[in-house]
Amino acid sequence: MKNIFKIVAFSLVYVFVLQSCSEKAKKVIKTEPIVFEKEGKLYIYQKETDSLLTTLDIEIAESEYETQTGLMYRESIEDYQGMLFVFSDEQMHAFYMKNTQFPLDIIYIKADSTIASFQKNAQPFNENSLSSQVPVQYVLEVNAGLAEKWGLEVGDKVNFSKH
Repeated sequence: MKNIFKIVAFSLVYVFVLQSCSEKAKKVIKTEPIVFEKEGKLYIYQKETDSLLTTLDIEIAESEYETQTGLMYRESIEDYQGMLFVFSDEQMHAFYMKNTQFPLDIIYIKADSTIASFQKNAQPFNENSLSSQVPVQYVLEVNAGLAEKWGLEVGDKVNFSKH
């Protein structure tokens, strides 16, 4: 009888420990979402007529951490928002979509502020290298489909200011 009591008691303790461990394993760590922080304004002008094609609120990525992280870990941005990457000099650049949860148009911009090339509809989580194809100093990321909607072309001009 003592042995049965020990077995039952041990079983209950064992089940209790397993249950408490599984409850701890289910505990979800919540992180704060990354929100857009307006740091400036960007304007895109049509190359032939100098007419304004669009205006965007921009977040500016300048530090090494900011340029490596970009729009990763965000759920979305609005169509009137973008992220401008500012590099110290004009050179070849390549981007990828690792940990980026929504499709983007990537617009590569030369040091003279003219659009050099595009990567339209870059797909979420794709780690393929997306090259600028020519040396650039700036890169603008916006929601996929906007480059086409605005009718952007190589040679269009970009102007931005920090706030």
